[in-house]
Amino acid sequence: MQQVLITAAHSDDETLGCGGTIAKHTAQGDDVSVIFMTNGVGSRTGHSGECITDRTRATEKAMEILGVKMHRSFDFPDNALDTVPLLDITKAIEETCKEWGLPKILYTHCPHDLNIDHRMVYEATMTCFRPQPSNKNQPEQILTYEVLSSTGWRSSATPMPFLPNYFVDITDHIATKMKALDAYAEEMRPWPHARSLQGVEALAQFRGSHVGLKYAEAFSVERIITMP
Repeated sequence: MQQVLITAAHSDDETLGCGGTIAKHTAQGDDVSVIFMTNGVGSRTGHSGECITDRTRATEKAMEILGVKMHRSFDFPDNALDTVPLLDITKAIEETCKEWGLPKILYTHCPHDLNIDHRMVYEATMTCFRPQPSNKNQPEQILTYEVLSSTGWRSSATPMPFLPNYFVDITDHIATKMKALDAYAEEMRPWPHARSLQGVEALAQFRGSHVGLKYAEAFSVERIITMP
């Protein structure tokens, strides 16, 4: 059994980015945890406590479908993580990992996403798990995932667009990913929006075709350490 952690700005990012991979981990007995940094709706015009409650219920349902046993949601400002000291976000991750245990495998946002919260979560995650010699229990794998719309919509002027070089076969788990996205129905959009169910399936097929698979999720390797 391996301990796996996903850091995400908003609930639904984890399922969009690596829901099939999460389902694969839990199916093979791995211990998967997810940290969310915002409520995901606070920046929206006219949002209410009911909206937050609905998003929380959707998150609980998605976590159950994916087999995630531990998850935590922080209440940092939605779509405004750049107004929060990076140290505060980093400490939230550090303190949670002290409680849950350090992961062997870590998934986080692509550093070049359009959404500022995604970029801030990446920075905080990498700061938390910086490879200091004194840190003997750092993750052996750190991978970044793509989120439909935010990753693909970033300007072409981005110095380093998302270039996947690590692929996970999710053919046996695509149905679980789609079921978890049904829990987030309020966040999904009609085709041909990038963040539509058809778009999610099309991307999984497209990434699969890169490596001769029916369905895959793609990641960019941030760090892999071969331990003795």
